[in-house]
Amino acid sequence: MTRDLFDRKLRALRRDRAAALGPELFLLERAFDDCLDRLRGVAPPAGKGLLIGCPDPSWPERLGEFGKIDAVDPGRIFSSRAGGIAAEEDRFDFGEGQYGFCVALGTLDTVNELPLALHMIHRALAPGGLLIGAIAGGNSLPALRAALIEGDRLSGRAIARTHPRIEPASLAGLLTAARFAMPVVDVDRVSLRYSSLADLVRDLRAMGSTNVLAQRPPPVSKAAAKRAAEHFAQAGSGGKTEEMVEILHFLGWRQ
Repeated sequence: MTRDLFDRKLRALRRDRAAALGPELFLLERAFDDCLDRLRGVAPPAGKGLLIGCPDPSWPERLGEFGKIDAVDPGRIFSSRAGGIAAEEDRFDFGEGQYGFCVALGTLDTVNELPLALHMIHRALAPGGLLIGAIAGGNSLPALRAALIEGDRLSGRAIARTHPRIEPASLAGLLTAARFAMPVVDVDRVSLRYSSLADLVRDLRAMGSTNVLAQRPPPVSKAAAKRAAEHFAQAGSGGKTEEMVEILHFLGWRQ
């Protein structure tokens, strides 16, 4: 058996914690609005739609202009608030030929078996059905990654504290391997500015986007945390440090 890269239970708990904290949705709302615009432009087949990832309970209703929506989320609280079910994308049978379209937002980048999840989504779509969505890209959070590396220099070793991310070409290849036709992957780079590393980490917690690796790194020492915060601040100007998040927008059709 292949060992899971991501801790399945912790992944769900992180989303539940984000639900309890807020959550912070400004990046996900940006991605969701983009998906709405694209759906209106391509006119997906009529019928039911599948929403994977539903941190905002209003999303199913907002997608209702395209058909009845079934919602799925790895987190119990998010799924309950959206009137959906809690499930893992690579372990859940969505059915066969059930949906005219699927919107997948902000969860597939932490699925252990992404190729399998894409195959299961493909199976769930009716012929001519559309998969559209967004995930975090490989070049996200460079300032955070650099600060954490600098903090860990105090211990003399590099420690994996952030998730491996997928590149646009790799995502397009996975869509093709899952038998999606005409796959498209676009990159949206969003620039953010933070007064401190703590502010950035607070937002990531409220997004459910902190570390869920199965192999947990050792805790950050007080000295390492202080050095990381200093490095983050020194990388900025005018009291603010620029951070970048890369959003990969993707779509593909079931023939």
